Amino acid sequence: MTSAKPNVGAQIEQMSFLRLGSEDKITIGQKKDRWTMLFVYRGKHCPRCKRFLNKLNAALPSWVDVMDVVVVSADNQEKAEADKAEFGWDFDLCYGMTEAQMRALGLYVSSPLSDAETTGLFAEPGAFGIRPNGTLMLVDISNGPAARPDLQELLDGMKFNIDNDRPERGTA
Repeated sequence: MTSAKPNVGAQIEQMSFLRLGSEDKITIGQKKDRWTMLFVYRGKHCPRCKRFLNKLNAALPSWVDVMDVVVVSADNQEKAEADKAEFGWDFDLCYGMTEAQMRALGLYVSSPLSDAETTGLFAEPGAFGIRPNGTLMLVDISNGPAARPDLQELLDGMKFNIDNDRPERGTA
């Protein structure tokens, strides 16, 4: 099955995610006052995700000075709670991402290798820079757990893009 590339420069499909520890959902794709960086991770079963998200959490103050940070997976509430309890993450942790949402973002979707891994479809990693007007500025997606953006380089590039009102790239 093929996956369509996300359309940078276009309005991102509005979607809401359940936020751990709150009755409020987090919605992307609508107008707001700040930029948003959405990170999609594979879920509780992925040790590489934990290393990446631990690095993100350590650098979180630098990120939230610039933009909102949202992290989401297809995990259920119990798995998300277990990760947050184990790692003490401070970012907004969301759960319950649907297959339709994964596909709307152009993410690669995987089936579990066994029930020991997880029990349902899950998204491979992705990072999405979303402008305050709800349009997609930057996309980084992977088809497996080993390819992740360097967080410091990504933050530095996002600051440059924001400060200089840079256009989307990859639209030709």
